[in-house]
Amino acid sequence: MNILVLENDPREAAAIQQILSGISNTISMFTSSAQAWQAIQAGGVQFLIADQDSTDIVQTQLIQRIRSAQLAEPIYILLIYSSNPDAETALRGDDVLRRPYALADLKNRIEIARRIISLTSKLTMANRQLEDQAIFDPLTSFMNRAGFLRQATGELERSRRASLPLSLIALDIDNFKIINDRFGETLGDQVLEVVAKSIRDKSRPYDCIGRWTGDEFVLALPGVIGADAEKVAERIIAGVRGTRIEVPNEPPLNVKVSAGIAAIMRITTTAEIEPIIEQARQAVTRAKEAGGNQVYLVFL
Repeated sequence: MNILVLENDPREAAAIQQILSGISNTISMFTSSAQAWQAIQAGGVQFLIADQDSTDIVQTQLIQRIRSAQLAEPIYILLIYSSNPDAETALRGDDVLRRPYALADLKNRIEIARRIISLTSKLTMANRQLEDQAIFDPLTSFMNRAGFLRQATGELERSRRASLPLSLIALDIDNFKIINDRFGETLGDQVLEVVAKSIRDKSRPYDCIGRWTGDEFVLALPGVIGADAEKVAERIIAGVRGTRIEVPNEPPLNVKVSAGIAAIMRITTTAEIEPIIEQARQAVTRAKEAGGNQVYLVFL
């Protein structure tokens, strides 16, 4: 646990540090709000112990600034004061300790804070995992349909504002239903993983990639148009084509993919991502009708 102590009284600072040293912590000691705020902005602080009487937290409104800031993780605040706490400051603290206090009281408050912070961290992690499950495909680690739509909509708007082109690539595995029906879903998942690896290897790290349906993948490529988008799709197809999957008592399986591209040079204010995706998917159908294992490009 990363703890920040804001205390101007040397005796109290020493007492707090002694208690904290008995727990496994990273402890930072400061005497001014400016120093403390700089450390908080750097990130990683989970627990703040602040003396209202001996420091400038009321004048600088440090606690109010912490509460209104958009920090990566919340900070648990324990305020220490004498007889007249500042009402607004005290209300924004998670716990208060009034002087005079026994060291055992301070130790108990710190232990309570430690437990709350631990539970909060676990809850935050669990919520993030649930969020990931809601927008990511567990097999390929690409965004699922909902996640891709959200991300690609943002890419479309950013491209429009920057007057950049945008290409949408749709990829569909040739004869995937036959593969699944004949060899089973386990091998079908291997095929999906092979295609996903080729997409990941042949695209840029910042490209928006999603699994649209069972065997369909989509990529949003900001700033890419025409022949450059075709090259990306062809690299992916070639990467898949060069992979063979071993099948028991059968010849190795050669996987093939068809790609459709919808390229838009000028994005208007009325443009929406879903119609562009559908145009790319229709282009995939054209590629399959032409024999598959190839790219079909349309300009919008």
